[in-house]
Amino acid sequence: MDVVLPTSLEEAVAAFGSGADVTVLAGGTIVMPELAYGALRPARVLMLGRSGLDQVSRENGKATIGACVTVAALEELDEPLATAARHVADGEIRAQATLGGNLCAPPVSEAPRGDLQAPLLALGASIRSVGPGGERTEPLEEFLASAPNGRLVLDVAYDDVEHKSAYAAARRPHTHHYTLLAVAATKAGDELRMAATGVGPHAVRLTSVERTGSPDAALDDCEPGDDALASAWYRRKVLPKLVQRALEEVA
Repeated sequence: MDVVLPTSLEEAVAAFGSGADVTVLAGGTIVMPELAYGALRPARVLMLGRSGLDQVSRENGKATIGACVTVAALEELDEPLATAARHVADGEIRAQATLGGNLCAPPVSEAPRGDLQAPLLALGASIRSVGPGGERTEPLEEFLASAPNGRLVLDVAYDDVEHKSAYAAARRPHTHHYTLLAVAATKAGDELRMAATGVGPHAVRLTSVERTGSPDAALDDCEPGDDALASAWYRRKVLPKLVQRALEEVA
């Protein structure tokens, strides 16, 4: 196995190249178990621990979070991202897991992943990445919809403005269970943004709710499925209730 340990953003980008045959290792909370069980046998591993992608900055009206910022560090940042971060697994996992890893984690067969996707969609986040075609910055919803495997996430940014926020989630049976269903919302002035996780392979914007203010309209924006955590029927029943709770909090 070829292991590369870049010490700067530039070195990380150069080492990643086109992304072909590269396994990215940041916090390792997903990659290391797959290595241990033999599910992953990479030819080349790019370790980002010293790449400098673990910084948070606020300037020019933007909050920017590096891809290697830990989930634990996000607990001290803006809502609803902070509350969502506090609900991820336990303290040991949060201290290791990273923002980039959470955003790029593909769904497993038994459950969706990506707890932080919905709050960042609600914050109107954009994401900067490199890969085939070079560097690009795009809205997070476009990045998630395009199957982000094959790109190296550099950072995530959103407007640093005052806003109301809400995060409503179905209770986890155990701290290490994936999120069953969660809704995140922000309201800045008259602009409402809302998103849900647990309704598909990745989080989705609830644009019909944003437009109408109706909790039931959430079912027009997604098609919940069955998995090991819950049935599609259950999710369809619970989602409008979580939306209603979030709407009341940002009213």
